[in-house]
Amino acid sequence: MRRREFITLLGGAVAGWPLAAQAQQQPGRVRRIGVLMNLAADDPEGQARLAVFLQGLQEAGWSVGRNAQIDIRWAAGDAVQMRKQVAEMVALAPDVILASSPQIVGPAREATRTIPIVFVGVVDPVASGFVNSLSQPGGNVTGFTSFDYGMSAKWLELLKELAPQVAHVAVLYHPRNPGGLPMFTAVQVVASQLRIELSSAAVRDADEIERSVAVLARSRNGGLIVTRTTEVMAHGDLIVALAAQHRLPTVYPLRSFVTRGGLISYGNDVVTDYRLAAGYVSRILGGEKPADLPVQYATKFELAINLKTAKALGLEVPTTLLARADEVIE
Repeated sequence: MRRREFITLLGGAVAGWPLAAQAQQQPGRVRRIGVLMNLAADDPEGQARLAVFLQGLQEAGWSVGRNAQIDIRWAAGDAVQMRKQVAEMVALAPDVILASSPQIVGPAREATRTIPIVFVGVVDPVASGFVNSLSQPGGNVTGFTSFDYGMSAKWLELLKELAPQVAHVAVLYHPRNPGGLPMFTAVQVVASQLRIELSSAAVRDADEIERSVAVLARSRNGGLIVTRTTEVMAHGDLIVALAAQHRLPTVYPLRSFVTRGGLISYGNDVVTDYRLAAGYVSRILGGEKPADLPVQYATKFELAINLKTAKALGLEVPTTLLARADEVIE
């Protein structure tokens, strides 16, 4: 079953769960779970992630209205809104908080050192200062890291395989994200082997993204890499549109970009991480401490290709690449 079908089955229930939790409380101890999502409430990808998380809680024995209450907030990629919602959530004093990005984990960790926090979608929790180490997080934070820097090289290899004419590639990353520069460095290591001229594009906002892409478009045989930095990915629709406008072969870190019209993506299956996060939340509610739960790496990765976009760019997707793809959009 594809993710879109899963949303159809569970999406309606997801929207109603927080209200149901407040309306159907029964005698006995009800545990409060806070969920802070960095996407918009109507984002299909966000709904898919939340649906899997809630299903994972159900499978672990947590039933809304019987022994659990869920409070959900959506920030739609707005940093100011994220901080506001973190403050609101901490004031509710939940038993545990699920935080969906480093931009939420940071403010949450500043706001409380006692409420357990389980994160998803954090590239380098050690460099970000969220945990002491992966094996022994310490403090009140643990979760699931979504990335291995070595995987950055795979983006360039895939781009070259799909668009062999590419000779100059720009790497989009956010300069304040601790994972941005290491991702660029990892790509740089293989660039010379593939005879590709690499440039860094440290961008802070939509205007800088537009300028960087326009500069790249003026070079012959240009290509683009979008890194797994939340601040850059928040402008996903803009980047996909710019890549189409300037006819730039572009590789993305998540399949959600490909479903929106991006060319190709390689990255971990984030939705699966939310199911695993539900397991950690359940264990914490059962008495375990975040300090004792090691941070885990993603274990499932997926390659997605948009054939319609490839055709629009005049690219013929190699059969060997198609055979390796987990999802092909026609």
